[in-house]
Amino acid sequence: MKNIPAPVRVAGLAAAILSTSSVFALQAPTAAELAQQGDDPAWEITEGLTTEIGPRPAGSDREAAARKWAVAKLKAMGFANVREEPYQMPVWQRGEEKAWLTAPFVPQSLTITALGNSGATSPAGLESEVAYFSGFDALAAAPDSAVKGKIVFIDNQMEPTQDGSGYGLYGRGRFVGPNVAAKKGAAAIVIRSIGTDDHRNPHAGVTNFEDGVTPIPAGAISNPDADQLVRQWQRIRAGGTKGPLKLKLLLTPEAIGERTSGNVIAEVPGRDADASPVIVACHLDSWDLGTGAIDDAAGCGIVAAAARHVMSAGQPRRTIRILWAGAEEVGVFGGKAYFDAHGKEKHAVALESDFGADRVWRVQFKLPESAADLEKRVSAAVAPFGVVTGHDEAHGGADVGALVEAGTPAVDLGQDGTRYFDVHHTPDDTLDKVDPAQLRQNVTVWAATLAILANSSDSELP
Repeated sequence: MKNIPAPVRVAGLAAAILSTSSVFALQAPTAAELAQQGDDPAWEITEGLTTEIGPRPAGSDREAAARKWAVAKLKAMGFANVREEPYQMPVWQRGEEKAWLTAPFVPQSLTITALGNSGATSPAGLESEVAYFSGFDALAAAPDSAVKGKIVFIDNQMEPTQDGSGYGLYGRGRFVGPNVAAKKGAAAIVIRSIGTDDHRNPHAGVTNFEDGVTPIPAGAISNPDADQLVRQWQRIRAGGTKGPLKLKLLLTPEAIGERTSGNVIAEVPGRDADASPVIVACHLDSWDLGTGAIDDAAGCGIVAAAARHVMSAGQPRRTIRILWAGAEEVGVFGGKAYFDAHGKEKHAVALESDFGADRVWRVQFKLPESAADLEKRVSAAVAPFGVVTGHDEAHGGADVGALVEAGTPAVDLGQDGTRYFDVHHTPDDTLDKVDPAQLRQNVTVWAATLAILANSSDSELP
């Protein structure tokens, strides 16, 4: 971590920016004074959520407990207008989850997890021949006759990248693969987990079926188990063993109807009541296999800590609105609910932290032409911490995506995703995977950026 100066404290950086910026002048504590406080709210939030609440599945009692925890925490941190904004959403929950390779070799079990919105097998399970496909495109191109009545298997190995760009390509097997398989008449579908690890941990995640398409059982197996299935398939194809390859599934999830979820909102009030706010977002819910440390307790810690450090250095011109969204993992219900409630309000700029806790390495913008100088100031402020300026357009993130699509400017502080998909949606998403030094670098970069954006002029941002 040679790009993270060890003595620098997040609050000290925010104070330094606030006290020296040419855009505004405020009385602020010195870097040394704030450093002596030694607090680390991002770590406190990440540790607190994962320790005291643990997994936070959308629409569950645990997610409700997390909202209460969040309201108390954000109030204690000194934020204003802290409240829950509830909404209703459809809830799906797990049942039994087992899988076995049953023929033509000696039967053996596989580690599997049902995909969100999966259909169910009967209580006795489902056994059928495997229809192998190298990837989503091969399945989409296959005739129905190659699929009908079989258990589809999609085999594609995701590779790690710094920006996580492979997720969109390989993720199609999870996002829409089950829907395609169901429409072709498959009895069920199993995918190689959308992950870059070699642990025997399956990766959870949501899938969706079109209206009128009956959900089929859909699960993900770990990469080592997928390798085992592929080796058996290859032996049969080589002609040394008579097939077919058979798989048995027992997946008994169920849809339990509408339940309450909700967003938690807090604010740093700005000194100019007429200036549109800056919104910073994360999501409070998590998948249930781990404790949701990198996805996304760390993100909530980052945005709240950065906002508090800016607040502690002096009142910003614009209000900073913190959105801890609910039910992101299963369909971005919290982001949609926020847009329904607040989409007609003008927002100056939107940012989101939802890509783990490793260091920020790149900043990208989607700002009006009037903000050219603002972009330069942000780039200059974060460069000392190893952050380069990218050339693609910022997108904001899932929970602020509707705002950005409607025209709200955005800034992306891109985290290093090289190891993110080793842990993503697995039992390994636990607190020990969060590197405190890298988490601190996130908050440093976020505080620097947020201090500048929250004090921007109307001529720069609407």
